[in-house]
Amino acid sequence: MEFLKTCVLRRKAWTTVCFWRSQVIQKLSVRKIGTTSPRSTVMPAWVIDKYGKNEVLRFTQNMRMPIIHYPNEVIIKVHATSVNPIDVNMRSGYGAAALNMKRDPLHIKIKGEEFPLTLGRDVSGVVMECGLDVKYFKPGDEVSHKPKSLTHTQAASLPYVALTAWSAINKVGGLNEKNCTGKRVLILGASGGVGTFAIQVMKAWDAHVTAVCSQDASGLVKKLGADDVIDYKSGNVEEQLKSLKPFDFILDNVGGSTETWALNLLKKWSGATYVTLVTPFLLNMDRLGVADGMLQTGVTMGSKTLKHFWQGVHYRWAFFMASGLYLDDIAKLVDEGKIQPVIEKTFPFSEVPEAFLKVERGHARGKTVINVI
Repeated sequence: MEFLKTCVLRRKAWTTVCFWRSQVIQKLSVRKIGTTSPRSTVMPAWVIDKYGKNEVLRFTQNMRMPIIHYPNEVIIKVHATSVNPIDVNMRSGYGAAALNMKRDPLHIKIKGEEFPLTLGRDVSGVVMECGLDVKYFKPGDEVSHKPKSLTHTQAASLPYVALTAWSAINKVGGLNEKNCTGKRVLILGASGGVGTFAIQVMKAWDAHVTAVCSQDASGLVKKLGADDVIDYKSGNVEEQLKSLKPFDFILDNVGGSTETWALNLLKKWSGATYVTLVTPFLLNMDRLGVADGMLQTGVTMGSKTLKHFWQGVHYRWAFFMASGLYLDDIAKLVDEGKIQPVIEKTFPFSEVPEAFLKVERGHARGKTVINVI
């Protein structure tokens, strides 16, 4: 989403923005800027010049308009975008080592040359210009062929969290519409963007869903289809969950000490799987450097996987995974009415810092969206 008003889809950029129905999503990504006409040379943008707290966000009217450099790029006019927790973390420097490696695989650039930096990953808008090799899109297309039933505001709330949940549930967890009927699923941290999407896709596939959230979010998760709701503030969560039947699949959006007991809630020796989205991968790279960080990550993941395998359950890590094919499946479920966007609050473009603070406070009830126009 980078907080700009126009964007260029570019191969090999770091920020992979999620577009609807996008085969190009695997090779194109974006840098955003303004809603001015294609002939303009500058546009408004929110950028950071250093990592830090919310005060590092800076508004500028003078960000250069993007131009097409490669024949597989398109430029879009951004209508709406959304803020994800990772955007807030990256504002403070989280993932900087990986970000800079992606931009400069040979590590030639000097530290700090990434600034001014724009943040984000989600966007919904309209194609303005296309490179010569672009065949699937044309000027005027709503990128990237978003579900017809959604507005730009609604569409911008879904891609990053939807693809993250889809990666965890389907690609890593192995669940799909054909094998999910009757499976007992537990979602920890169920009221946020990933959790609210995960509930809906699991119910669309006929699973039995238990959601863990606070009491004031219970109405929301029940409305989305959760069969059982556990209030983590009303007592010992582990003991409450132990009173239920064991689970076939657990999606953990919470992390921390949760995994020390959550895996005991799975059915043993039945193929049951625990998938966590809270991993030390980027932290290791920031702390140890790229090579040592990746090595440490591999050792940690391997040892945990092996340990839990011998205890009769599967332990997995999952991450956001860009995929046009997955977005096709998601868009189909949206247009069939089986999945709906869950938006807690919208902000105008002038209030990007307030949107960041909203997400930084946590306790989300769905997504925070920014209307650019």
